[in-house]
Amino acid sequence: MSTSNPLLHAFFIGRAIADIANEQLEKVVADSLSALGTFDAEQRDRLREFSEEVLARAAQAEAAAAGDSAGTTTTTPGETEESEDLQARLDDLRAEIAELRSDLKQVDESDEGE
Repeated sequence: MSTSNPLLHAFFIGRAIADIANEQLEKVVADSLSALGTFDAEQRDRLREFSEEVLARAAQAEAAAAGDSAGTTTTTPGETEESEDLQARLDDLRAEIAELRSDLKQVDESDEGE
């Protein structure tokens, strides 16, 4: 090979560099897409779990409210006392939702930091 053309040798070196760079780029893209897919699946799973927990808590609260109102309500619908109880319950639920949103935001922020 000592008698081969230097231009031809440079061509094959350039071609080998391009092939290796292309292979490495393909690997990086594939790894990135894989990581993105894993992240997406984890986020969907967390969202599903969060939704299930929200629905479970809402059902619990609804059952508790129905149990409380069935045994202790002595007023007729539309009276002020029942309206105030409903408003207090709504305020409690809003506070729980705000707390859950805050917790979810903290979880998302800690996941982004990793």
